[in-house]
Amino acid sequence: MKIARKVVLILMAVLLLTPTFAMAQDHKDPTVNTPAAELRASLDQLLSEHFHLAVTAMMKDYEDSEDAEQAYTALDQNAKDMTPAIASIYGEEGAAQFEEIFVNHNDYSPDFVEAEKNDDMEMREQAEAEVDEFVDEFSSFLETATEGNLPKEAAAEVLEAHEMDVINTFDHYVNEEYEEAYGAYREGFHRMFDISKALSTAITTQMPDKFENTKADTPAVDLRSDLNSLAAEHFALATLEMQKGFDQAADYDFVTWAEDMNTKDFKAAISSIYGEEGAEQFEKVWQEDHIYAQSDLVTAVLEENEEARSDAEQRLQMFAEDFGAFLDSATEGNLPADAAKEAIWEHESQVIDAFDQYAAGDYDMAYDTFRSGYGFVFGIGETLSGAIVTQMPDQFAQEEMPEEMPKTGFGGTADQAGTTWLWVAFAAAALVSGGLMLKKRA
Repeated sequence: MKIARKVVLILMAVLLLTPTFAMAQDHKDPTVNTPAAELRASLDQLLSEHFHLAVTAMMKDYEDSEDAEQAYTALDQNAKDMTPAIASIYGEEGAAQFEEIFVNHNDYSPDFVEAEKNDDMEMREQAEAEVDEFVDEFSSFLETATEGNLPKEAAAEVLEAHEMDVINTFDHYVNEEYEEAYGAYREGFHRMFDISKALSTAITTQMPDKFENTKADTPAVDLRSDLNSLAAEHFALATLEMQKGFDQAADYDFVTWAEDMNTKDFKAAISSIYGEEGAEQFEKVWQEDHIYAQSDLVTAVLEENEEARSDAEQRLQMFAEDFGAFLDSATEGNLPADAAKEAIWEHESQVIDAFDQYAAGDYDMAYDTFRSGYGFVFGIGETLSGAIVTQMPDQFAQEEMPEEMPKTGFGGTADQAGTTWLWVAFAAAALVSGGLMLKKRA
């Protein structure tokens, strides 16, 4: 069963890319296209988008930005969009319980913002107390539901870490500690993919027949998730950077710093697969007519310079061509240049459209376009990872991810051995108890 197709309409863009490159294989061959992989990709998308929107909404609210309301609306809609996925696994009753918990949890965000704006320590303490109460209540529930297999203390530790990612990012932002804020943002963003892996693994282990006995944690699926993470973070930071540039915000340089860190990670992933020469080619194409061109487009709009804007758009079109050619060559034709170019230009068009709508004050459309574009890059991650696995099947044939090969820019799974068991235990217990836990922080 394709869980991704039941989540939300924006995922249709992802599915449009799949038929060109999907392989009709049995599950003994390495593949990124399995029911378990679709579940993990859906959770990757929705959970990471939730984190980005939560942080963005709090920043916008704190700055009294005109689009703060739309950011909160998008955040709430993201929570509601998770309901069909939960319903497809645990039924309507479990989905209704999940939605009530998840949507209501978003209410913590404006409480922290109002406390900071009004320098109201009492309100801040009340907001923190609400979080603590939630952690205490839900960890007690999990201990009871699992008959002690997930101790309250362990559950509370995981929940607290999950909550603090958004809060820490916001606090650093308020204190104008922008490098720390975006460092915390990146850590929190990538944590969502760790949680998604644990959740999808727990679900598919719990219900193997529903997912055709496929696994959510194979090397091929890990590659797909890692590329999804890199592509999604790029899209999220690109749209935020262009907004910040248009607003001439004080933290603009630090959003571009975060983009540079994302590029560094992307380059490391390419290097681990195609070597240093391939990574150098990637970086050259990726930066000049892509990242820099997006920034130049913002400057052109601010200066009302149509010629400069046209030049920036032409460079982005050239990027789509050059990067499409690079991917065709790197994957030995498993990702054809024309198809790659079309998908990449669609992505660039969504970035431009979201910015133009923001600059025009059409915030409803800007966030709609953001959400569509955010979903679309997960299709690119799926397609690229599928091409790589087709090209190098032996490297992704293992049942367990090896410690050294292939790497994807984030280190091996052994790097997280000290904490992974806790996430898995937490996820499995929550799911067994009725599917209520995809919970995100304030």
